[in-house]
Amino acid sequence: MVGLSGGVDSAVAAHLLLRDGYQVAALHMTNWEEDARYCTAAEDLQDAREVCAALDIPLHRVNFADQYRAQVFKHFLAEYRAGRTPNPDVLCNREIKFGIFRTHAARLGADFIATGHYARTRRVAGHVHLLKGVDAGKDQSYFLHAVDESQLNQAIFPLGDRLKAEVRDIARALALPVHAKRDSTGICFIGERPFREFLGQYLPTQPGDMVTPEGDVLGRHDGLMFYTLGQRQGLGLGGRAGAAEAPWYVAAKDTARNELVVVQGHEHPLLYAAGLDAGPTHWINGVPEELSGGELRCMAKTRYRQVDQACAVAVRDGRLAVRFDAPQWAITPGQYLVLYDGERCLGGAPIQRTWPRAAGTLAAAV
Repeated sequence: MVGLSGGVDSAVAAHLLLRDGYQVAALHMTNWEEDARYCTAAEDLQDAREVCAALDIPLHRVNFADQYRAQVFKHFLAEYRAGRTPNPDVLCNREIKFGIFRTHAARLGADFIATGHYARTRRVAGHVHLLKGVDAGKDQSYFLHAVDESQLNQAIFPLGDRLKAEVRDIARALALPVHAKRDSTGICFIGERPFREFLGQYLPTQPGDMVTPEGDVLGRHDGLMFYTLGQRQGLGLGGRAGAAEAPWYVAAKDTARNELVVVQGHEHPLLYAAGLDAGPTHWINGVPEELSGGELRCMAKTRYRQVDQACAVAVRDGRLAVRFDAPQWAITPGQYLVLYDGERCLGGAPIQRTWPRAAGTLAAAV
């Protein structure tokens, strides 16, 4: 059962499975039903129908809007309410695409599910490892790190060994109706839309002061939920009398005071962190042996498409304590730390807090 979104990636994934001799059917999900101005659900469904007609495979439809609200969107709002910046794609994959979608596909008779994710799996000594996709610019293992090994055991990623350009070429050669359709962007299943307007429908705005680390008030913010660490645009703090010409950046959110802390200059020390705490942790294949009272040397990402960063990791009571070899810029609580051993994704955890740039050793922090 292929999760057919109506885009080019899932369409080519279905074709490749047919070519490899699988009996293929498609399942199109509707997970958001409000505000048709920005949601492309109707267009995506029609595209899915045309793809299935071109490939001569059956199309099933299912509506998971209630489950999406309960299992993904509720958490999304709670994180923003707490002053963090969530990434709903991670929960969307775990709870929807590889959770209730997989269960529904099994009811329809499917032995495996397949998606258009750019990732790979490999079976090693009785385990299923999650690997990065070959196309480094499209690799989506970051968003799949919270999927259980049991879920990966029934998953196929036909595009994991291919480049995006190659996928486009295949779709064009097959004359698939979606071969030139642009990639989807925005919030998982909700789409791309004016973010402040959207979020303001669900959470009350609480304007407050925009301040320097010393407490000087520079202006007003529209609500902490509308800003993320490292943000430069939209602050309204252009040239100021007596100040340098360097741009301003969001360095912190003081939720207790409802203050947005801003600093000047990309290299300001408050924009950098020596390490972080994260949790609860999800390990795809279990806790690595190196963490049994010791430290794990590995690579990590704190945001999608970041270049892998070398770090040392320790675990205490399910919490990750991570010190990076080099200070990291604008690590954002609510986003995910994802750990790698080469091309293999080990797992990850939501970021809780960061350490100052001058933090001490990993052992001391733990």
